[in-house]
Amino acid sequence: MGLALFDLDNTLIGGDSDYLWGCFLVEQGIVDGASYERENRRFYDLYKVGKLDIYEFLDFQLRPLAANELDTLHHWRAQYIEEKIVPILLPKAHDLLNRHRDQGDTLVIITATNRFITAPIASLYGINHLLATEPELRSGRYTGGITGIPCFQDGKVVRLEQWLREQRFEPQESWFYSDSHNDLPLLNRVTRPVAVDPDDILRQHAVEHDWRIMSLRD
Repeated sequence: MGLALFDLDNTLIGGDSDYLWGCFLVEQGIVDGASYERENRRFYDLYKVGKLDIYEFLDFQLRPLAANELDTLHHWRAQYIEEKIVPILLPKAHDLLNRHRDQGDTLVIITATNRFITAPIASLYGINHLLATEPELRSGRYTGGITGIPCFQDGKVVRLEQWLREQRFEPQESWFYSDSHNDLPLLNRVTRPVAVDPDDILRQHAVEHDWRIMSLRD
């Protein structure tokens, strides 16, 4: 049995769920529009060039979770999923996932984006295993902090190794599909790294190392 790992943002979906959540909050008037939008864009740009301080970003991104009741957050999230995520689900991603299912592989989404945002997206793709950054929930409210290690860059390797130990799973073959050079630590660990609609840095690395390059976009 093999292990098929999938990044989420700009890999299985045609956009970045973290960034789009920030856009949604601005559009709905939930956060201060101009300043929040400016910071949201700044963090996204830093991520794309590999210079994101994940802890600084999470401190910014998780504040709206801490500032609002859980029921309200779930209501906003349902609207966000319908308006921002459903339109960017990729038919070719469904096909890829089904090919791995047919092979009997275990499917896992592994993403830096927090579980509050990504759990419903994983469900839309029918994927039961999700490794994501975990926002801290205490007494029915988010605290604005996280539990454990952020699932980002080297943290993805750590989180996956922990999960494999917990599952007592030692796959003979492993795939990781990603668009981002931020995922090179994990891409270098699997037996079959795949660059999916890659950024320029990842594309160059994939060409130099003879990795498969593919697209899930029409």
